[in-house]
Amino acid sequence: MLRVLVLLLLLANGAWFAWARGDLQAFGLAPAAQSEPHRLQQQIRPEAIRVLSADEARRIETAARGPECLQAGPLDDAAAGPLRQSLASWPAGSWTLEPVAEGGRWIVYMGKYPNDENVARKKSELRQIGVAFETLANAELEPGLSLGGFPTQAEANAQLERLAARGVRTARVMQERAPVSGWKLTLPALDDALRARVDDVRPALGGKTLRPCR
Repeated sequence: MLRVLVLLLLLANGAWFAWARGDLQAFGLAPAAQSEPHRLQQQIRPEAIRVLSADEARRIETAARGPECLQAGPLDDAAAGPLRQSLASWPAGSWTLEPVAEGGRWIVYMGKYPNDENVARKKSELRQIGVAFETLANAELEPGLSLGGFPTQAEANAQLERLAARGVRTARVMQERAPVSGWKLTLPALDDALRARVDDVRPALGGKTLRPCR
């Protein structure tokens, strides 16, 4: 009985192999042909496909974003005059230069650390105890971390006490930014044509960086 079963299995396997290979097509037994000619018909000029250069890809990406808004400041009075001259030839409404006053900012600070590796280790420790951190706005305090920013020293001290209760031991309160006043430049709708002229304006910014509007 076992021999008969083995023989039947061998015959069945052989028959399936012959059917799958198309050997039984003459008897009307063959698998359906797997072809999708409609996919070739759906292709639109495949010969026109080409790899874009990095510059071309950046231009296309920039165009897709559309106009963007950039700001810089506060700028001091000495920078305001030359900046107005640099922007005098720009279209009306393409820029504004307005007086601005910013209060001081106090932070709960951790640092400075010897290197970025120490910063990464400290970030991992803070994540483990569920304490949030943020990037520093003052480059002179790098490498380090801010555990929160506040308009007054008293508010920062209160946050420091709360964090100490959660296990933060090496933080301290520092003034990240002193109160400042001056001028704020806004480029509200920077398109491709105006982007090409931004480099002519940068020398008049007094070292300030153009950043996305907020």
